[in-house]
Amino acid sequence: MKIQTFEDLNCWQACRELRLFVAKKVIPSLPKYDRYRLGDQMIRAARSTTANIAEGYGRFHHLDNAKFCSNSRGSCWETLDHLITAHDEELISADMLENGRSLVNKAVKLINGYMHYLYKASKNNNSSVKEPPSEYGEQITDNR
Repeated sequence: MKIQTFEDLNCWQACRELRLFVAKKVIPSLPKYDRYRLGDQMIRAARSTTANIAEGYGRFHHLDNAKFCSNSRGSCWETLDHLITAHDEELISADMLENGRSLVNKAVKLINGYMHYLYKASKNNNSSVKEPPSEYGEQITDNR
């Protein structure tokens, strides 16, 4: 399958699954007083997982893209830490924590694979990524 947008990236899709799990399963299960404390931190971290991949994708340079993927990976681990905290404080079940842990591990594995591809591509003297032709038929490159 050809990648035409960040939404086609398996790592973004896995992070989206994690973000939706947090937003639709975890946050509603938290007591009201923690939805605005721990819940806010958790949802921000989960949202950052997809946002960083999307932002990196738009950089048109492999190493810039990889840096944002690294940020996304960090946000995955931060999300897991918030889930562990919620479990430690008896706000979520062990099953919910394990579901979240599984989603984080899947996302991190896919991010690592994408980063490996980006680093390899940058070493092959192909560090600039060309944007697909615009509606005007021009190629946009970032030749730094």
